[in-house]
Amino acid sequence: MVEYKTKEQKSRFYNSGDWKRIRSEIKKRDNSECQECKRNGRVALDTNEYSERAKRKKIQLVVHHIKELEHYPELALDRDNLETVCVNCHNKEHGRVFERNVNKWEDDERW
Repeated sequence: MVEYKTKEQKSRFYNSGDWKRIRSEIKKRDNSECQECKRNGRVALDTNEYSERAKRKKIQLVVHHIKELEHYPELALDRDNLETVCVNCHNKEHGRVFERNVNKWEDDERW
């Protein structure tokens, strides 16, 4: 069984032709829409926005492993374990939420 525990192993997988093919199929199957936003009555679509800084198209949507790659390597290319989600939903799913406009002094003593 192939493992995807190290950064190198995951990188090799995500750069593979098999992953790139299935990622494209899943985005097409999901109509290039975030499935999590859709479940919550919102719409998040892929765009063709270009990032000058990165010199490539901005990433709006990703294909997400419902059961994580690291823990379920046998489901790495299983279509039923993959769904299209927007970057915001993907970050929330993995606990990478960045709050904006948070006043870090809000609970400090008032003068």
